Amino acid sequence: MTGRQEPYYVDYDADFGLSGLTEAFTLSPAPENTGAALGLVMAKLDAYDHECPVGSVDHLSADERSILGYDISHDEWGYADELREDVRRLVESPLADEAIRAVWRAAAGGVWDPTAHGMSARDWLRRIDETCAARPPRKIPGRRPAPSSWWGAWRPAADEVRDDVVAEIRSCREQSAGPLPSPGPLPSPDTLSALEEVAARVHPDLGFRLFLRALKVHSVRIEKARYDRFQVLGQRFGHPAALIDFGLDVAWPPIDTARRDATWDFGFSHLAGQAHQDWCANREELRKAAEGDGIGQTPGSAAAVLLEDALRLLRSALPDAAVTALWAGASDRPGSTDGRDWLRLIADVCRERLREAAPAYTLVVAPARTELADTVLREVRETAPAVVDKVISPHWHPVPATDVMDALEHVVTRIDPDLGFRLFLRVLNALSVRLTQERYDRYEAIGERFGYGEYHVSDVDHLIEAG
Repeated sequence: MTGRQEPYYVDYDADFGLSGLTEAFTLSPAPENTGAALGLVMAKLDAYDHECPVGSVDHLSADERSILGYDISHDEWGYADELREDVRRLVESPLADEAIRAVWRAAAGGVWDPTAHGMSARDWLRRIDETCAARPPRKIPGRRPAPSSWWGAWRPAADEVRDDVVAEIRSCREQSAGPLPSPGPLPSPDTLSALEEVAARVHPDLGFRLFLRALKVHSVRIEKARYDRFQVLGQRFGHPAALIDFGLDVAWPPIDTARRDATWDFGFSHLAGQAHQDWCANREELRKAAEGDGIGQTPGSAAAVLLEDALRLLRSALPDAAVTALWAGASDRPGSTDGRDWLRLIADVCRERLREAAPAYTLVVAPARTELADTVLREVRETAPAVVDKVISPHWHPVPATDVMDALEHVVTRIDPDLGFRLFLRVLNALSVRLTQERYDRYEAIGERFGYGEYHVSDVDHLIEAG
């Protein structure tokens, strides 16, 4: 968006360009004539114009903007520019007009065919381009844009990803003759061939986005492995995960709380980490956490792992006071919850979410993995002397760190060492416990053995002492 050094879609979480326009056609009644079709183009541009710019400085006065180096700038790389870039690539490409028509109709759901209104596909694209060109760039407060060497260096060269995109389209074309576990059929082989041509002969990013749009329009159910490959491709293009996710029908595997596919923290310890300064311990906040499935996770996974943690604690012999101390230490928010009542509320919200996202799922709390109990316990006990005089939130409902460490020992030895270690990492942050590189390396090794995601343990790497 305006005043930024990268194309707007770096922080735009929806589809964009020509593929974003075709989405707008699929969501609207079929236009009756060319004027109505161009009206949808204008509506898409209008919708972008009303998007709030990332890092908006609307709240600043003119003097404050001037002091900080901000100004009223034109949107020099916005939605219309990206749309025109996609259009130009197709118009100037060696593709036959019929191939361009097939791609447009597949991505737009067949709701508007330019040939039925006396235009070739290229003529239609030229009309889109003229509509964009006639629209003045919007003005919005922001830093004056400048060329971004970072974006140019980071964005992959077409040759680096072309073969991978073509391979995905081609594999679908080869499958189109056989049965698929899908609510809707694949696009025709001819359409897939045209999409392959776009990826191979025009631009792989445009081909990829239009291919995704065609799969969504046809309600093609894709297997999880293919979905994962799509996400990798999207990351290489710099696209937000939502561009892949929204509208794509994925054959998700069943929820499995033992499957560690979260990149960061998860479950009860993740909930504690979300309890920032203006966070409230209520049903609404819990609902957000229960709906927080990560990219590539089966819907309902976040609720399932949180429910499992809550039930482990609820069914344990941990006293209510210890539950409260444990939450205080992990969240650094003493006084905001009350023992098992808090755990019951968490469990209730998680069950509610699972009834919606995965009604066939039945949670069976698996036996705890105890093989690492002694290893985790040593780390907890080694830290205890360093925090013996510390207090959680000393100026507001203070909780002695010794109470928290005692509760952690109970969790590690009698409930679940995995949950205990995750909560221990949170407590280290709350108490600002300094770490040696050697100790941190041990934590990483424990995390690997538990199967934690890439950035889980690194949440405490800022505690490592320099030198």
